[in-house]
Amino acid sequence: MTTPVTDFSDRMSYTDYLHLDAVLTAQHPLSDAHDEMLFIVQHQTSELWMRLAIHELDAARAALAEDDIRPAFKMLARVARIFEQLNGAWDVLRTMTPADYTRFRESLGQSSGFQSWQYRRIEYMLGNRNPAMLKPHAHRLDLVEALEAERQRPSLYDVALARLAEVADLPAEVLNRDLTQPYRADPRVTAAWATIYRAPEAYWHLYELAEKLVDMEDYFRRWRFNHVTTVERVIGFKRGTGGTGGVSYLKKMLETELFPELWQVRTDL
Repeated sequence: MTTPVTDFSDRMSYTDYLHLDAVLTAQHPLSDAHDEMLFIVQHQTSELWMRLAIHELDAARAALAEDDIRPAFKMLARVARIFEQLNGAWDVLRTMTPADYTRFRESLGQSSGFQSWQYRRIEYMLGNRNPAMLKPHAHRLDLVEALEAERQRPSLYDVALARLAEVADLPAEVLNRDLTQPYRADPRVTAAWATIYRAPEAYWHLYELAEKLVDMEDYFRRWRFNHVTTVERVIGFKRGTGGTGGVSYLKKMLETELFPELWQVRTDL
């Protein structure tokens, strides 16, 4: 019978491998409010999940660009599950009442999730490229450079459309668009996706790609919606700590479609 290793004086331990000393000492509440720890941990873990989402989206985009579609499917499915985890985090945060939050809200100053550069990078990777959203990061040249570099690259959807263009006639203005700007829906792209959906057996790799993208955006939308309802439940219609309109700003974000033609095609079929 194998004896478990218990002496880690000269071996790598679980704590060493995961750098848990750094992770578990990164929570520094600025008030004596009990619920501030919940608020910090929820947001820190969300940033860790976003870190993984970026890792997976980068790899999926690279695989699609190299016409290696099938490995990208698993990565995109994983990103959808990541956003499912992020959705679950709101359930924990919603145990905090308005009275709980007001006890430490002033400690946040003007800091806000609105300023998450990882969230901004995910949006840029998926094609929602609003250059005005660089402003909250202007004080960090390294972050601005990283986000600007992302704006210069084809988005995940741009790369997916390049694969679609191999079997459908897509307009040059879509394939050669200004990558730094937000993607704009085109009915000719919807028509091309309709061809795929009407004959999935003939174009199964593109049909599955389309459904993986829709699945991922579905979870992403749910995350945004849960964000709205959580904020409304905790602060009502007060302005956000970062100066946004709070719930009104977040509700506007719900209108954004990342892969618009993949939603429009359902009406057209």
